[in-house]
Parts: sequence; structure tokens; C-alpha cells
Amino acid sequence: MHRIRFIARSLLPAAILAAIPVLAVGQAADGAVRTQTTRVSSGPELLAKAQPDECFAGIGQPYPAGPPCKDGKPKVNQSYVWGLTKTGDRVWFGTGANVQCLTLGTSLSQTTPTQNDDYVCEYGSSQMSKKAGSLGGSVGDLAAGLGDWRAPKVYLYQTSSRKLTDKTGDITKASRADNLRINTTVGIRAAGSNNGVVLLGGPGLLGSNLFAFDSDSGRYLGSTSLNAYGNIRHFVVADGALYVGVGLGPEGQGGGAVLRFTGDKSNPFKYTVVANLPAQVADLAVHQGRIFVTTWPSAGGYTKSTAAGVWMSARLADGKPGLTKDDANTWKQVWNVYQYEPDPIVARTYGLGSLASYGGYLYWGTMHVPLQATAAMVKQYKPANDQQGALAVKNTQRTVSIFRAGSFDKSRPSVDLLYGASQLPTYDPKANSGSGAWKLASTGYQPKYGAAGFGNAYNTYTWSMVVTGGSLYVGTMDWGYISKYSPPAALGGVRAAMGTPDPKSYGGDLWAFDSPQGPAKPVNTTGLGNYLSYGVRNMVADGSAIYLGMANPMNLRTDKGDNVPEGGWELVRLKTTAGHLG
Repeated sequence: MHRIRFIARSLLPAAILAAIPVLAVGQAADGAVRTQTTRVSSGPELLAKAQPDECFAGIGQPYPAGPPCKDGKPKVNQSYVWGLTKTGDRVWFGTGANVQCLTLGTSLSQTTPTQNDDYVCEYGSSQMSKKAGSLGGSVGDLAAGLGDWRAPKVYLYQTSSRKLTDKTGDITKASRADNLRINTTVGIRAAGSNNGVVLLGGPGLLGSNLFAFDSDSGRYLGSTSLNAYGNIRHFVVADGALYVGVGLGPEGQGGGAVLRFTGDKSNPFKYTVVANLPAQVADLAVHQGRIFVTTWPSAGGYTKSTAAGVWMSARLADGKPGLTKDDANTWKQVWNVYQYEPDPIVARTYGLGSLASYGGYLYWGTMHVPLQATAAMVKQYKPANDQQGALAVKNTQRTVSIFRAGSFDKSRPSVDLLYGASQLPTYDPKANSGSGAWKLASTGYQPKYGAAGFGNAYNTYTWSMVVTGGSLYVGTMDWGYISKYSPPAALGGVRAAMGTPDPKSYGGDLWAFDSPQGPAKPVNTTGLGNYLSYGVRNMVADGSAIYLGMANPMNLRTDKGDNVPEGGWELVRLKTTAGHLG
């Protein structure tokens, strides 16, 4: 089960771990809810929300019966809409439970139980962990980090009837093998639909697990395990074919691949490998007749090929229709983070997130696990004192940068930095007679529209993009709200680099480019109606609306009678109006 540690993509030393309250959190640009873009006509409208599914009586205590909870406090474990797709009037999605606890517990080995007003992570003290631990050996050791894991859920929301249906039971009742797969899946992290089939998948015990449904009838079609792939995140449809990006091996650290699904309702899991890449795939988009992908760094991501980058396929129209196995080794990297980040140690920790084709350009953004770059710097150079450590915290923080490029037929495309920095701190270990020093260095770019993070330093993930009605929408995650739980020793360096978040601006951000000739505008900067929702994890659109899957792991926020919103995933809709590219 250690194969799931890819969730956080970071390996932080114990001294840094204590400074990290959560790795996927939210805050916003400057405050109030907005709907200023002309192509959003109404919203946000809450369509569905996770409900309490357990009773909590204290760390390490047995879970009382319920809910409803006669004893203890209602707890909502399902925290993310982790995979999302739409076909016709049906929105399909899968969840992830207590994702921040799993991140800290499995990837970061942070297993000291913690509880605050917003959330609890029990780790090895949980009843689930104790049950697994009774088996002895490595199972018990592993269960400490996974103590807050709960099996994911699969849902169908029908927009015409406004009805939410839990489809998880269709899986668990189908067969022993199906039941085992869903109950050894970390979360449903990917969802796609094509040719009458809906596929939902996520990392599991032996690679990635896939579950298939008939998109017309809703009937369950079966499941399978892709044992070679330890990570699966996003699907895309290109020229009528369905593709998905994956990571090879444990944690996706063995490289990446793109799979083309060629099956149907009678055999939904038939696929062909159409890309072999040195880095795991994060997201995919179709642009100018090709598929482009962003990547996360793979093991030893110190070279341009294994670092986070943008890769381009052959033309879909070349040879046989779509991509085939003959295209698997023809992909080209067209950009990587070393072309922007001046510090080589910090560059290793970059990931790239969502991307989209809009107005003749390909847009993409960066991803930064809070304090991961600090950990890499500390490991490499070992600060001699607290002052040097504080400077490392201050100078290694990075925020979402947004890029775009037009024609990729040239040997090196012209890339624009839309939001980012012209200079960033870099460390010179030879300065001051070998004691080291920080200095500002050029990134080689001038931001066209503004500062990184759309002006909000706590926006650290480019989590989702969608184009509809003539606009490009960008959803982020930020960690301003949860930063209040950081220990004072680490908080000082973070605040020195990023400033103090405004409590009025808590919640994930949604921004929109209404034209490729202008800057983005804030659509909503406070969590789409719930400031505890720290990010827009997924988005899909039809001709009249955007459906947003929100991330909100505040599992103890279940009191509807107080003045604080509730925790757990949310499915939200924004109605849009038609537009045109300016």
C-alpha cells in the first residue's frame, strides 16, 4: 500500500513536517465573492454535498453508532470531488476521503494524531488502524499512516431531475473482486466518458483500479486493475477517442504514459499505450490537432526530461486516425521548469498542473507543495543555524505562475508569462566564503498581466481549467486558511515571503480570461460559497454551465447551527452565457 505515497509528491524531513498543516488548502485574492466576468450569469449554486458518515468521540475512541449520532460528534470523511466527468445530463464523479490526513500520514510519515476545530487526523490511533495493526508485522506499521483512509464513493448527479444517486453499491455488490477493488482504492482520482462508457479510476493496492459504467443506462459494467501504473489523474477526448495520463510504478516515479482506450460497453478496458514519457503525466489537453500533457517530476527529476514540463504528441491526423502505439516514442518536450526557475534545487520540486487550449494559445500553470522546496534546500545545504533556516523558508516559497504559447511548429515556441515573476530568489552556496547567500536572479520573463497567483501568494496549485462560452476558467487551490495552524517558528518565514492572508478572502479561487488579449478577472475568490473549500479540484462544462468539484477536508465542521460553513466535498454549478473570443 506504500504505492499510494504519490498523493503529496513530497519527501520532507521531520523538522519541516511539523510546519505543514495541510498540503492542499485555500484562501483567495482579496476578499468578497465576485461574479464580474460577463459570461457568468448566475451562481454559485450548490447541487450536492458530502454528508456526515461517521460519529467521532475522540482520538483513539471507538466510533459510536450513527449518524445520526446519539454519542459523539458527526464527522464527514469524504473530502474531495477527485474525479469528474459529464455525459448528456449526467454528471459522474468519485471522491477521496480525508485526503490531507492520508497525505501527511503515508507520504510524509506524519503519524502523530492531531485535532483542531476544523479537522482531526487520528493516524495509528484510529479504529481502522488498530484493526489492521492486530494483524501484526508490516500491515500494522502501514496502517498508522492510513488510519484515516475510508473507501471512496462514486456518484451520479442527473441535472434534469436534480437527483444525486450513490452508485458505490453497484460496485460492491457486483462481485467479490469488484468489492475488493473499491475497498483497496485510495480515491477516485480520474473520470472520463466516451463511446457510451464512463470510466472512473484511482490508485490502489496493486496499481490503479478502474470502474466502468454504461453512460446511457447507468448500469455497472465491471472493474479492472492496471498493475503497471501507480498514478492516474485525467482523461481527455480527442477526435472521438478517449485518452488518459498515468504514472508508472510506485508513486508514479518510474516515468509516465498516455493510454488510448479503444473498448466499448462489452469490453470497456481495452487500451493501447500511445506515449512513453520519462515523467509522470499530470493533465492533458487537445491543441492545434495534437495532444499536450503536463508532467510532474519523476525519480531523480534533476534533468530537463524528468523535470516537470510540457510534452507534445504527433499530429492526430498523421498516419492512422488518432494516436497509436507507433506514436509512443515520438513525443517532444516543448517547455520545462528549468526555463523559468533560476534556482536548480527549487526547480526540482515544481509540478505542472492543468492546461487548456484557448484563443490559439496553449495555457498551463505550475504547482507547488508548500514547503517542499524548503525541505529540498535544507537537505542539500543543511543550514548552520536558525537564521539560515528561516531564510531558506522565506526564499523557497513559490506561487502559481501561468504561461501560454502559440505555435509549436518552431524548434522552440515563444512562451509568454502571464502571471509570475521577473526575478526569484536563488541560493549561491559559494558566496560569503562558502557560508552561502541568497540573491535575486532573472527568470528570463516579464509577467504580462500581474504577479504570481493572480496576486494571491497562497495560490499554489493550478488545479483545473475549462473553456466554455468564449472564456477560459482557471481554478486554484491555496493554503491561507489552514496556514493559521502552522507552528510560529515556521510561520514567520512563510509570512515574510507570502504576507498574512486576509480572513475575508479565505476559500479557493476561480478566475476567467474573457479574451486572449486581456488579463484574467476574478469570478469568485471565496470558495464558491464555502470558504472552507480550499480549492476548485475539477471542472467540466456544457454549453450553459460549469460544474465544479470542490475540495474541503474539514471533517469536523458539521454543525449546521453555528456560523461556520460545513466540511466535505461539494458539487457546484455556475451558469454561463455564450461569448466570443476577443
